[in-house]
Parts: sequence; C-alpha cells; structure tokens
Amino acid sequence: MKIATLFSDKPYSAVLIALCFLVVMILPWLHLVPSDSPFYLSAYWVTLIGKIMCLALVALSLDLVWGYAGILSLGHGLYFALGGYAFGMYLMRQSAGDGLPDFMRFLSWNELPWFWVGTEHFIWAVLLVVLVPGVIAFIFGFFAFRSKIKGVYFSIITQAMTFAAALLFFRNETGFGGNNGFTGFKTILGFDITSSMTRAVLCFVTALILMLCFIGLRILMNQPYGRVLGAIRDSENRLQYLGYRTLWYKLSAWVLSAVIAGIAGALYVPQAGIINPSEMNPVNSIEMAVWVAAGGRGTLIGPILGAGLINGLKTYFTVAAPEFWLIILGALFIVVTLFLPKGVIGLFDRFKKEKN
Repeated sequence: MKIATLFSDKPYSAVLIALCFLVVMILPWLHLVPSDSPFYLSAYWVTLIGKIMCLALVALSLDLVWGYAGILSLGHGLYFALGGYAFGMYLMRQSAGDGLPDFMRFLSWNELPWFWVGTEHFIWAVLLVVLVPGVIAFIFGFFAFRSKIKGVYFSIITQAMTFAAALLFFRNETGFGGNNGFTGFKTILGFDITSSMTRAVLCFVTALILMLCFIGLRILMNQPYGRVLGAIRDSENRLQYLGYRTLWYKLSAWVLSAVIAGIAGALYVPQAGIINPSEMNPVNSIEMAVWVAAGGRGTLIGPILGAGLINGLKTYFTVAAPEFWLIILGALFIVVTLFLPKGVIGLFDRFKKEKN
C-alpha cells in the first residue's frame, strides 16, 4: 500500500505531515522575536520560505492534472504569472495613490486602461486572481480537450501559448509594464509591505493556503471524482466506452489547477517584490514539471517535497556555483527518470518493502 494515501490508511503519515505544516506555519513568527534571540529568523529566510511555499503550491496544482489526470502541462507558468499580475495591479495602485503607476507616467499615459478599472480595491483584485487564470484555462481547455488533443501535442501547445503570452506582456503598449513588469510595491491593505509583521503574515498566509489546498485536494482525490481522473489517465477510451463524458472531468481539473496556480502567483508577488514576463518563460514551466516528477507525481505531498528540495538546492547553487546549476538540474531530472520513476516519495515505499 502506497505512502501516498496519506489520510485514508496511514494515520502516522497524516500526523507527520500535520506536524510539518505546523512547523512551517510557526516559522514566520520567529522573525518578530528580538534579533539577538537564538530563535530569530531573518527577513531573508522568511521571504525565501514564503516564496518556496508559493512554488510548492504551483507544483501541487500541476500534480492535479499531470499526476492524477495524466495531462502534462508545460505552460503552468502562464497561470502563475497571470495571478501575479492580477494582484500586482492592486499593489501598483496602492503605491501610486490617486495617480497613475510609475511606468504609465514614464510612457506619458494620461489615463488608466479599461482593464485597470477597480484594481485599487483588494476584493476586486482577489476576484481577478481567481477569474483571470480560471477563464483563460476554461477557454483553452474546452477547445483543446474537445478537439481531443493529447500527449506531447497538448504539452507543446501549452508551452507555445505561454511563450506567446510572454511576448505579449513584453510590449509596453499592453499596459503591464513591459520588460520591467511591476515593482516598487509599498503597501498592502495599508500596511508597509517591507515591515517585519507584514512579511510574517504573508509567509503565514502562504503556509495556511498551501495546507488548505493540500487537504482539500487530498479529500477530493479520495472521492469518486479523483478515481475517475485516475481512470482517464490510465485508459480514457475505455472510460468513454462506459459512458463517462471525460471532457468535463478534464476541464474541471484543468480550471481548478489553473486557479490554484494563479493564487500561488498572487502570494508570490508581494513577497518577491516584482512580477515581470520572465515568469512566463517556458523554462520556468518545465522546471515545475521537474519538481513534480522529482517529488513523486500523483501523490500531492511529493510535488510539495520536490519543489522545496529543488528550489532549496537552486538557492544554494545559484550563489555557490551559478554556472553549474542548469547542469545539476538536468542531471537531477535524468536520475529521477531512470532510477526514481516514483520520485523521492517512492524511496519511502521501497524502504518499507525492504524492511518488511
């Protein structure tokens, strides 16, 4: 029996995961203790932990469609960036006050574009974070799945769509800051975005949402819906022969995955302090697939572990040996493909079998 069935048949695994989430949710508050305390956590570490959890949330969303439905997306960076841009618009309006954002004044714009209307309101920004990735995912997914595009062809189309969006956002006249994107954020809900309390709250909220998404998807995948997605992955034609309309199962999973990725992007932007078209780089989307594969796809907890592990290594090697990082990443992917087809999580199952 696999360790992946975390809450249904492995109570000790559920307790272990709950403790891990608890520790991560406590860590941000260590930034508020006196700096001379041995438990003090610097702003660098709070921000780094928060950003890695955002990336883990993206990996979790990708695992929903790839690990369970067998739909490999190489364009999830698009939904991540769209969520980031949607919330970045709100942050830019907060920084600009009653005037136009800095980049618009630099380009001699006299008024806000129509799609910026209402972005000064937090609730509207949150709705955009959910609606924009969700609607675009629905439109793309509906036509792609209805046309029965599968496998490598689907993956290539998602990558091409992400690249096309990046080229669009690079243009200054689109109203998204061009190559520089959005930066220079000052406040969020009226609070200084660089203050210790704001950093701790942002990191804590990220951990909370990651935990809630994990639990929610874990419950959903243990329902008949999750079993149907697994059947689509294993043999969609046979499922259609039994009378299931697989289009709507795949489409609903695709849209839900895009929304979660968008939320991750919205959480990432205030902690990273910037969002630009480079987030839509196809390489970033490929890295997301590497996180899922390295952790163990189809497990939900595996992608979170994979994202944390690989981004932790990336943080170290891009400073210690930046010229070797891409080589290390490629070698890691080859090792996982050849020797760890079930990812890092698969090592636990292998160890348990050997122990028994």
